[in-house]
Amino acid sequence: MARTIDERVQRARSFRQNPTEAERKLWQRLRRPAFAEAHFRRQATIGPYYADFACHRLRLVIELDGGQHSGSESDLVRTGYLNAAGYRVLRFWNNDVLNNIDGVMQTIVNAVRAAPPTPDPSPPQERGEGS
Repeated sequence: MARTIDERVQRARSFRQNPTEAERKLWQRLRRPAFAEAHFRRQATIGPYYADFACHRLRLVIELDGGQHSGSESDLVRTGYLNAAGYRVLRFWNNDVLNNIDGVMQTIVNAVRAAPPTPDPSPPQERGEGS
């Protein structure tokens, strides 16, 4: 049986190979050991969309927007889809990343720290005698 090829994978690879200056700058920070627990992915596919950066474990998406996104109806639809799928979305302007990376990083750190812990998949333990 032939494997189905997800066409989004090739497009995501292309996006990763040609990042914007702001994406490159933020990615250098998100790759650092301080974010090892969060494990962000670049150009992650979520449903029909590509998230600039996503941490699936924390259900957190980071989007970087240029001026073309100002007042974008499609961005509202996209954010609605991601929220409905259980993701929190942080949006930053490219200029914020380029001119205030420390402020952007503090917002991301706050969001990572505020993330609910991953649920424990273990079944609840029954109480034994003498408990």
